[in-house]
Amino acid sequence: MSVAIQMTAKDLYHRLRNIRVGGSVCQYSLKKCEELIPVVNEILRLKAEKNAVILVHSYVTPEIVYGVADFVGDSYKLSKDAINTSAKVIVFVAVRFMGETAKILNPDKEVLVPAREQGCTLADCVTAADVRRMREKYPDHTFVCYVNTTAEVKAECDVCVTSANVYKIVEAIPNDKIYFLPDKFMGINLVNEMSRRGIDKTIHFWSGSCYVHEEYTREQIFKIRSEYPEAKIISHPECNADVVANSDFVGGTEQMLDYMRKSPARQFLMLTECGLSSRLQSEFPDKELVGSCTLCKYMKSNALEDIRRVLTSPRPAERVEIAEGVRVRAQKSLEAMFRYAQGEVPAVVRACE
Repeated sequence: MSVAIQMTAKDLYHRLRNIRVGGSVCQYSLKKCEELIPVVNEILRLKAEKNAVILVHSYVTPEIVYGVADFVGDSYKLSKDAINTSAKVIVFVAVRFMGETAKILNPDKEVLVPAREQGCTLADCVTAADVRRMREKYPDHTFVCYVNTTAEVKAECDVCVTSANVYKIVEAIPNDKIYFLPDKFMGINLVNEMSRRGIDKTIHFWSGSCYVHEEYTREQIFKIRSEYPEAKIISHPECNADVVANSDFVGGTEQMLDYMRKSPARQFLMLTECGLSSRLQSEFPDKELVGSCTLCKYMKSNALEDIRRVLTSPRPAERVEIAEGVRVRAQKSLEAMFRYAQGEVPAVVRACE
């Protein structure tokens, strides 16, 4: 059993004091941190007692990110972290499909998802039956699924991708016929990027979208540029093509943070979920956010109290279980992603054959 490391309210306040996002929802006084710290320390104690690791997506609330997380990042980074942990229990503080990814890669470990709303508009818009139907319609295509999909959907596809590596992987696939799912905006951006790179591929895509990212418009960008001409506009590939075309940088969440970390600019409009804005304010307090961001109700349905509870008495729905046949097939699509990301070309282009 590892030794629990305890935190003081002042420690927590020091990490959270610069965050000013979402009105009073994500603002932290010393008094508020004094109210949070008993739950934080109880989670830290339970985590050590249970030999658990807590993986946290950047989009969840700051008191989780800076209070109890062992690893913080985007879906790709957390997928790799899940593989490397020696803990017996994985608490995945995000949404259901991310917990499923951890379970796919760690079948012998217990995986718990504490979110009260475990869905995702993007992951929920496509089923395994949908993919099988599309495979019949497009039998010569390599099926590429975004990581924001269920285990059952991953099991029907050839390779998984993230927002950070989708362009690299699709370019490397030795097939000029691609079916991408489920995000239509990423699909359109993928088509445009392949054209920009001079890569000739026929790309069909599913019609889903993320309700957070689909709200952003180029008019928002034009307004911010008129008011803050020095600001850099950074956006996520789940945004529509007009937003992407008018952004200074487009990438996954970790890539966006890295861009801001290295950029000499001081002002940024960040077109993604508000959790990333919180990380910017906490980690780069000399940089200024302009404009507004959008909260994801699914990511924000994770709370410290629920993390504490799943470490003691998880509900059946919070335990991630995947049929072994589905898990093995889904693992192939994830392993193909890891190999492509390392510059390899897997021998099997269509893992479902």
